[in-house]
Amino acid sequence: MTIQTVGIIGAGTMGNGIAQACAVSGINVVMVDISDAAVQKGLATVAGSLDRLIKKEKISEADKAAALARIKTSTSYDDLKAAQLVIEAATENYELKLKILKQVDAIVAPEVIIASNTSSISITKLAAATSRADRFIGMHFFNPVPMMALVEIIRGLQTSDATHDAVKALAEALGKSPITVKNAPGFVVNRILVPMINEAFFVLAEGLATPEDIDAGMKLGCNQPIGPLALADMIGLDVCLAVMDVYLTEFGDSKYRPCPLLKEMVAAGRLGRKTGQGVYTY
Repeated sequence: MTIQTVGIIGAGTMGNGIAQACAVSGINVVMVDISDAAVQKGLATVAGSLDRLIKKEKISEADKAAALARIKTSTSYDDLKAAQLVIEAATENYELKLKILKQVDAIVAPEVIIASNTSSISITKLAAATSRADRFIGMHFFNPVPMMALVEIIRGLQTSDATHDAVKALAEALGKSPITVKNAPGFVVNRILVPMINEAFFVLAEGLATPEDIDAGMKLGCNQPIGPLALADMIGLDVCLAVMDVYLTEFGDSKYRPCPLLKEMVAAGRLGRKTGQGVYTY
């Protein structure tokens, strides 16, 4: 299957980032959200991002105009009928995703592939709620989507080879470097990354070093572009805690227990950059 039009549900950070990546690569986009204000805000974000690329001389004004012309905005799922692939990029909430996926499944043609951009919810479980489990897949983009090369392609138990191959080909057409992953909590990257962040909080709680020195150590010693504590502030401490809770529940292994300091900071409302204070003050 050749994917020429991609439907995207959600015009937020991930949704508009995926829309930009598609449009710049010559793929038509239908970006849907619950209100016209939401989709227009998403489109404005894409325009602003393209303006920054123009200033850096990465693209021209003509490239920007062409990319924006490829993005159709809508508040109706009926407009997704034009797509060969629909990517759900809504908030990380199982019940919400389930509701959206069932609605889309009932509207689009049987041969259309449905993907979820979830970072933690079981692809096998989501696929089972649709009538096309073999044409359901995880397509986990990383933030900021236009800049990050990685896409985790997650195969549910039911995902067909044809579905996997079509989605992998699309990711490569977007200039991304996809990796194929089996369905499991956290998939690959977050399975390794978030416990590392959690361990950094244990190191901080034990007073082994200052936050600055912990982050400097990981940057200089492991060649990471950002330290784990600064990254936690960027992700959101509440998100890190929620992910660790999922791992502890799903695996039943105490090595995934959230650090008490992390729990304490979340309880205090110190969630990182979005609240102005986390490990660091912003």
